[in-house]
Formats: sequence, C-alpha cells, structure tokens
Amino acid sequence: MEPPLIITRRLTKNYHLEGYPVHALRGVSVEIGAGEFVAVMGPSGSGKSTFMNLLGCLDRPSGGEYLLAGERASDLSGDALAAIRNRRVGFVFQNFNLLPRTSALENVELPLLYCGVPAAERHQRARAKLEEVGLGDRMHHQPSQLSGGQQQRVAIARALVNDPVLILADEPTGALDTHTSCEVMALLQQLNRGGMTVVLVTHEQEIASFAHRVISFRDGRVVEDHRIDQPNDAAAMAAQRQQELEA
Repeated sequence: MEPPLIITRRLTKNYHLEGYPVHALRGVSVEIGAGEFVAVMGPSGSGKSTFMNLLGCLDRPSGGEYLLAGERASDLSGDALAAIRNRRVGFVFQNFNLLPRTSALENVELPLLYCGVPAAERHQRARAKLEEVGLGDRMHHQPSQLSGGQQQRVAIARALVNDPVLILADEPTGALDTHTSCEVMALLQQLNRGGMTVVLVTHEQEIASFAHRVISFRDGRVVEDHRIDQPNDAAAMAAQRQQELEA
C-alpha cells in the first residue's frame, strides 16, 4: 500500500507576541494520501493558516514531525526547505501574487528561472501550463489586462510549472465573484482528477463542498475530519451560475 503523501505527528507551532506565548498548533496529527482533495476550514486564529505554512515548508514546527513524500521536512535546514518548496509544492494565493509589469508567460516562468532552467525550456513549459489552464491566447497579456479569474489561472499555471506533487491553495477564491470562484474550483477539481493532490484553506462552506475531505481546526487542534462521498461538481455549478447571469 502506498504511504501517505503528507504525515504530521503531534505537530506544534508556538509564537511569542509582545512577550506572550501563542500556541498556534497543539499536537496536530494528520495523514493525507496522494491524489486527495482536502479543504481546511476554521475561524480566524484556529491554526489553519499556520498548518498550511508548515505543509508548504514556509515555516518550521516548534515540535513534532512532518513528512512530505517520505522526506522528514521538519528536520531540514532553510536551504533544504527552499529546495522542497521549489521541487514538490505549488502555491496558489488569494491575491494571485503576480508581478504587475510582467506577462502571464513570464510570471509562469519565474519558478523555473529560480531553478536555473534554460530559457527555451522555460518558455516551452510555461506555454504548456498556460494552455492547460485555458489561457493559451492570453500568455502575452499583463495582469492588468486579465480578469480576476484569468489572473488566478495564471497563478495556478505558475504553481504547476515545476510539476509538483502537491498544490497548496490559500483562499484561492477569496478575491473572486461566485461564478468565477466556481470556474477556478472546476479547474482545481480537473487537476485533482488527473492525480494532483490539492489542499486548500477556505472560510466558505460552498468552496469546501467541492473537496473530497474537510479538516476543521479550532484553537490549534483538529476538531473534525470527515469525507464527502459526492463533492459538488464545480463545472456544473459554474455553468448554472452563467445561465443565471444571462437570464
């Protein structure tokens, strides 16, 4: 049996805020298999964003273990964590985080540039990912020339360009309207059906309903972890919203 892609054991994270300790995570043990689509929910301050940062190797835990694809990320140096981020994880953020004076193609190429990939290969791989997310005809547009949904598609293409094993999406629909949110979730569902592991943070129950599993946090602990047997179909919902807009 294939081991889980993500394993956390008694994961803790503590901060000091104005001299006072803050226990952001309190012994979180979770396993996520390759190919799962997981939504992480919880109120502000529940620990879900801290958990996401640790999964993405953006931070180190204060205690416990984190294994990503069998590699003990919790024990690695800063340089080694950066290598894992570049090699294994693709990030999608609420506000897209695109360079404003740079084309969609150049934005998608950025992770490859940091890895020293030759220019011709960068262009080829970035073009392929933009076509995969439906933006083959927009690759030379700057972010200001794209809609919010198109900008998020560029961000998803950028997350995919290094062929990661895991996509981490932090409130990926938070800056989008309802119809466009469904379109973006349809793309994430499509990627997941192709075998990509997706973990997303969301405040919205409707967005969580597109995942196969929902993990809920409160006060730094997992308080619920349940599976959704029949997730909502985001593409069908996007089509329905489009009909409503045109009516």
